[in-house]
Amino acid sequence: MTSVTGQATDIFDLVEYATVRGVRTSLTPSATPLLRHEAIAELQRRGLARLAVSLDGPTAENHDAFRRVPGSYEWTLHAVRWAREVGLPVQINTTITRRNLAGFDDMARLLETLDITMWSVFFLVPIGRGQLDDLISADDFEAVFARLHQVAGRARFDIKTTEAPHYRRYILQMRAAARRNWGLSNDSMSSPTQEIYNEIAIENHADGIGRAPRGLNDGKGFIFISHLGEVFPSGFLPMSAGNVRRQTLAEIYQNSPLFVSLRDASRLQGKCGVCEFRNVCGGSRARAFALTGNPFAEEPCCVYKPKVTA
Repeated sequence: MTSVTGQATDIFDLVEYATVRGVRTSLTPSATPLLRHEAIAELQRRGLARLAVSLDGPTAENHDAFRRVPGSYEWTLHAVRWAREVGLPVQINTTITRRNLAGFDDMARLLETLDITMWSVFFLVPIGRGQLDDLISADDFEAVFARLHQVAGRARFDIKTTEAPHYRRYILQMRAAARRNWGLSNDSMSSPTQEIYNEIAIENHADGIGRAPRGLNDGKGFIFISHLGEVFPSGFLPMSAGNVRRQTLAEIYQNSPLFVSLRDASRLQGKCGVCEFRNVCGGSRARAFALTGNPFAEEPCCVYKPKVTA
């Protein structure tokens, strides 16, 4: 078919096909001149549940330099406005790197002026075009966690992190500190697993796309399927567990030796292996693999020292 943008595409049919069969669908298109108001309206009409766009800086200078595409910032903000005009919920994706770390607070303030549903914050995994020099330090991770927690306390949109499962550990620590301030004893606190379940409960948004009640990780509640049908633990961990052209997705997820081992916290090494938060965090397996070649190595960007020494 020919789309409203004048480009041959079947994306509208695919969205409608999924919607008719009860699959809540979101889409993350590139912000280009082809992402017009008419195309966004058509996606909404076909049943798209949420539009996600990337915004990696609070200004055109920051964002366009990161994306290396002049005009990308303005196209992105246009897409956000047009989506809201047609009643389509919007998610903003931001990748945290050394390049935009200093602008984090300005970024948060900008997003608070936009009518968005979720801010999805990606923490860099140095693979592909992701450069090691752009990876922030473990101390920077912790500082961003603190800022995210502050924003979450006041913003009207939800916040989730990708490749930063130790943000859940940070949340638990903040909850424990709050309980101590309230004069509650440690006996009144449940296990870390139950605590994080209570803190990050399922949130049902207007688009029907909620949050997972328990911690996700590479291969643990999350998968990535390539255009060739290869099934990976995530888009950042290039270890194939099988192919949907040869096996069912359920069979791969449930029985693949790679996926089974990634879900086994006893396989974790270094301080992750002895950390009391390993079942709700577990560290980024993708980042461990990218920096060490070992998907079970300890999270390279975590400052926390477990109560039991590795």
